[in-house]
Amino acid sequence: MSSTASADPRPSSLPGWSSLPPEYAIPERAPSPEDAAAYCRRLAQSHYENFSVASWFLPKRLRQHFFNVYAYCRISDDLGDEVGDANASLQLLDQWEAELEACYRGSPRHPVFVALAETVQKFDIPQQPFADLLTAFRRDQTIGRYPAFTDVLAYCRYSANPVGHLVLYLCGYRNPERQALSDYTCTALQLANFWQDVTLDYAKGRIYLPLEDLARYGVSEDDVAKQRNTPAFCELMAFEVARAREWFNKGLLLVQKVNRELAVDLELFSRGGQEILNAIERQQYAVLGRRPVISKPRKLALVARAALGRWL
Repeated sequence: MSSTASADPRPSSLPGWSSLPPEYAIPERAPSPEDAAAYCRRLAQSHYENFSVASWFLPKRLRQHFFNVYAYCRISDDLGDEVGDANASLQLLDQWEAELEACYRGSPRHPVFVALAETVQKFDIPQQPFADLLTAFRRDQTIGRYPAFTDVLAYCRYSANPVGHLVLYLCGYRNPERQALSDYTCTALQLANFWQDVTLDYAKGRIYLPLEDLARYGVSEDDVAKQRNTPAFCELMAFEVARAREWFNKGLLLVQKVNRELAVDLELFSRGGQEILNAIERQQYAVLGRRPVISKPRKLALVARAALGRWL
C-alpha cells in the first residue's frame, strides 16, 4: 500500500472528490448500518443494469451482501477511471484503502465500508481481494501498454479475479480449485470487455491489446488512434476473441461445482461475456470507433435461459 494511505482521510482533504458524485465522498461521521445498507442497495440497483438483472436470481439472504461488495467495486473503479487526473486518482485510491483498513479495524466512516463490515465478518472474507482490486486501479494510472499477453493476464489477476473470489466467499466456497476455475471465467470476462472497448480505452490512454500481438499482425498504434479497421487489425481481433473463448471454456467446469443458485448467476455472466465476443464477430471484428453491444432481445434471451435453468 502507498504510504499516503495512512494520511488524513477527511473528505475535504483532496480535490479529486469534486470530480465524482457527491455521495461518494467520505463523511465526517459514519451512517447507521441501516442507512449504509440502503446506500449500497441504491448504488447497485441503479448504476449497472447487468448487475441489477443478475441480482434477481440471487437468494434473498445474500442479496444485500452482494450489493455491499458491488458498491465497493463500483466506487473503486470510478476512483481509478472517472477522476480525469492520474495523480488525483492515486491519492483518492490511497484514501479509499485507508477506509478499507478502517473497515477491518472496526472503525469505518464511509457507508460502503460500514455495510461491508457486516459482510466481511459474516463470511470471514480476507482483506486481500479488496486490496488487489485497488492495485489494478493504481496500475491504470501509470501503465498504458502491455508488452505481452502474460502482462495482460497479470493485470487481470488484480482487476478481475478478486471479484470471483469475493463471490465464492459470499456463497461459502473457499477452496483453491474453485478459485482457479473462477479465475479463468473472470479473466475471460475482462478480456471480452477489453476487446469490446478498444477505442474507449485508447481515449483513456490505454491499449490492452498486447504489443507483441500488434507487431505480429502488423497493426500500428496509429491504426488504433485513427480507428482504422484494417484487414490486419480485424485478423488480430479474431485471434484475441478466439483466445478469450479458450479462457471461458477453461472456467465452464465451475458451474458444476457450485449450488444451483450460484450456478445460474455464473452462467448468466459467462454467457453475457461470450455474447460480447459474438457481437464482435457479427461486425467482422471491426471494433474501432464502433463499440459492439448485446442487443436487448439477446439480453432477454440470456435472462430467460437463466430463469428456466433455475426453475427446472
